[in-house]
Amino acid sequence: MIRDYQAIGRTWFLKGQQRIIPTFGKHQGVKLVGTLDYETGEIFCVEEEKYDAMVFLRFLEKVLAKYPGQRIVMILDNAKIHHAKLLLPFLKKHEYQLELVFLPPYSPNLNLIEEFWGWLKRSCVYNVFYSSAQEIRCHVQKFVEEVNKKSAEVIDRLCISL
Repeated sequence: MIRDYQAIGRTWFLKGQQRIIPTFGKHQGVKLVGTLDYETGEIFCVEEEKYDAMVFLRFLEKVLAKYPGQRIVMILDNAKIHHAKLLLPFLKKHEYQLELVFLPPYSPNLNLIEEFWGWLKRSCVYNVFYSSAQEIRCHVQKFVEEVNKKSAEVIDRLCISL
């Protein structure tokens, strides 16, 4: 989730003169769901209005369509929506193509897509004012497109870190 009220990331300023980032105060944002292909370094992400079990199910369908006929092992955190009963028929139907592996609780350092979300926020969000959620969307999409042109850098930066 990238909110429209921007955050101050690592920066410096004179003591007592904290940098102020304006906001337009609508509390909108950009919600992304994504995967990182550890072999190719490709980031695949989609934007959604909300993030619930049905959205996650649609995302899984998109992932299977993106990698037809390939065996997919997806590493996930333990969010409730990843364990939703709604997913069971789909997972049963695709059990030979899709396997979900759940990380131990409170271990985001083992989930490499989390490193990508941090990279995205440091590059696009921190210390920047955007006048609309649409402007945030454009910058995020451009960042993902640019990152996907540098697969070797993605692999070095994200995948080799384990």
